[in-house]
Amino acid sequence: MFQKVHLYLTTMCAGITAAIMIVMSLCYLYISEKGLYENQFTSFQNDINTIVTSLEQQSVISMEWLSKMEARGNYSFYVLDNGIPFLYNRLGGLSEMSGTKTLLENCLKTYHERVEHEIISTDGEVNFGLYNTCYHAEFPFNPNDGKHEFYASVIELNRNDSSLQMVALYSLDFLKEQIQTQRVRFLLIDVTAVLILTLFSFFFTGRLLQPIIENRRSQTAFIAAASHELRTPLSVILSAADCCRSADAARQKGFLDTIQQEGTMMSSLINDMLTLSNSDNHNFPIRPKEVELDTLLMNTCEAFEPLAREKKLTLSITLPGDSIPVCTVDDERISQVLSILLHNAISYTPAGGRIDLSLLYNKNHNKNRFCFTVADTGIGIPEEDKKKIFDRFYRAEKSRSTKGHFGLGLSIALEIVKLHHGTITVSDRPGGGSIFTVTLPGT
Repeated sequence: MFQKVHLYLTTMCAGITAAIMIVMSLCYLYISEKGLYENQFTSFQNDINTIVTSLEQQSVISMEWLSKMEARGNYSFYVLDNGIPFLYNRLGGLSEMSGTKTLLENCLKTYHERVEHEIISTDGEVNFGLYNTCYHAEFPFNPNDGKHEFYASVIELNRNDSSLQMVALYSLDFLKEQIQTQRVRFLLIDVTAVLILTLFSFFFTGRLLQPIIENRRSQTAFIAAASHELRTPLSVILSAADCCRSADAARQKGFLDTIQQEGTMMSSLINDMLTLSNSDNHNFPIRPKEVELDTLLMNTCEAFEPLAREKKLTLSITLPGDSIPVCTVDDERISQVLSILLHNAISYTPAGGRIDLSLLYNKNHNKNRFCFTVADTGIGIPEEDKKKIFDRFYRAEKSRSTKGHFGLGLSIALEIVKLHHGTITVSDRPGGGSIFTVTLPGT
């Protein structure tokens, strides 16, 4: 399931980003190409104005001047004097079969058709020089083949009874090549960017899903472990209930005691599971208030003394000699943490051992800390298990047979300490055993 979600998120993330990037690229190309055409057309018009101004001042148009103007602007000229082609045209290779000559004539024909239909208008002005009137118009020109595009200009100069016509063509092939190169460049950039975006999206969504996957795995493991833990007492209860049907009164009491004992264990397990569930749902109530931690530790220690004596264990407490400030915590929850640690220590410490409870207050300029420890001389915790003992339903191999321990106590203690913005750690006690250290922030 998560693989499909991963691929879906990757496709969606990369697809949306790529679509936005492609749309922006197309918009940029459209604006850029439109600007290039407009700038080129404006430049063409300026050149034609220069040519017209030069023509108006010349009584004789030389072939040398025409050649220079063509070479300077990469133009093709076709000049008619009273409808008769200039000698320059014939010398330049514009014969009757020339494709360029046909192109220029078609341009002149297109010009007249457009003027008649008012598709384009000419710029007219009265000249006080050699010519009486001068007309010229610039327009895009697309031949029938459609392979080549041009900017065209038709210039008409009239003096008395004579007229001069000039057709100028500027090929847009170079501009189209430039635009095509720009399109290919943007295509390569977009394809590369899409590939990079896809890889990044795959990595990013994978990292994004990782906590969800881990949470799902934890939930699955939690349900499996809870089912396993509930199955054993439930089997005992069902078996005892079945035996009660055929047992006499004396034996029935023993079976009922077993049912009550296993039911109590199931109730304890369910309460622990509900506590962790509330923590996962951020519905774990914490009611902080000012608490004297030394008094809290003494009360908890006194509550566990009978159990310690029953297990033939020595339980001691060490408190600071000087008075310490109050700590803002939920006293019931912190007492629960102490109870979990002391209950574990008593359960896993052999008879004749000892359990030491201590409280320290560390004061410095930056942060004040309350620190209490529960140290035992028990079986200890293997190094490979230290990172796992706070996981839910995890129990070290030596303690799996211990009755009444479901592997949830330390998980609950960890959640409570986290809600108080503190830390809980475990280390080895010199000579054997374990030390659990809880650190809480001070004011």
